[in-house]
Amino acid sequence: MQQPIRLGSHEMMELHELLNFKTICAAKAKAIDGLVTDEQLKALVQQDLQQSLKALDELQTLLGRAQVQ
Repeated sequence: MQQPIRLGSHEMMELHELLNFKTICAAKAKAIDGLVTDEQLKALVQQDLQQSLKALDELQTLLGRAQVQ
């Protein structure tokens, strides 16, 4: 098991804000993916979706280890 990460309350709040932001980014990319017809733009949207999903996974892992000081 990984060691817990000790965060200040303001850091925990920032982590939650990042999680919310990336959730919105992923939802928006997923919503517009079906509407985009230009292949280059579609590739960028799909890349953004994959990056957002990866960031969400990493943030959730970090939150699972976080403890407020």
